[in-house]
Amino acid sequence: MSCQISPEQIDATIAFHGHSCPGLAIGIRAAELALRELENPRDTEIVAVVETDMCGVDALQFLLGTTMGKGNLIHRDHGKMAFSFFRRATGKGVRALLNPAARGGMDDEMAELMQASGDGTATEAQKNRMTELRAGLQQRFMTLPLEEMFCVTPVEQGAPRPPKILESLACAHCGEKTMESRTRRFAGQTLCIPCFQMVEQKI
Repeated sequence: MSCQISPEQIDATIAFHGHSCPGLAIGIRAAELALRELENPRDTEIVAVVETDMCGVDALQFLLGTTMGKGNLIHRDHGKMAFSFFRRATGKGVRALLNPAARGGMDDEMAELMQASGDGTATEAQKNRMTELRAGLQQRFMTLPLEEMFCVTPVEQGAPRPPKILESLACAHCGEKTMESRTRRFAGQTLCIPCFQMVEQKI
């Protein structure tokens, strides 16, 4: 089944992100899945945990209202095309991992063309083919049934806890105020992470 998010919302999401691309389409469909599985929660009820920093995260921010500033968008730098969604009121959670089959076997050709584009050797024909493949992949992502787009599994441990306001401590080296939970102790001093890394580095 094609994407059920309205064309107007899709256009607004593209405007928010700045361009249309396959990565953004993944995020749009992930947001659609979250709304379906969690029964249309308000943005203050939903938490998104993303395992990537790609374009699709912007779609989640725009369509779901999940943001780092509100504490309901959490980035875990795992390099996976995976998104977990939770509804705080019920504790229900699901994880959606992009199904490799959703890419329709285009990866090898895409990788070759992207390499040529990246090193500046792509011919005009290769550039045109890349544009054609990207458009086809984006269209595929926007029309696949969600069940074919993602591998979905329940998440049992519940939503991450809401953010807490903690004391800020002055770093003993640079003097800058740092949230207590992000400080490190070294040689009896309280340090921010950058200063700790400078004195603790092993190489």
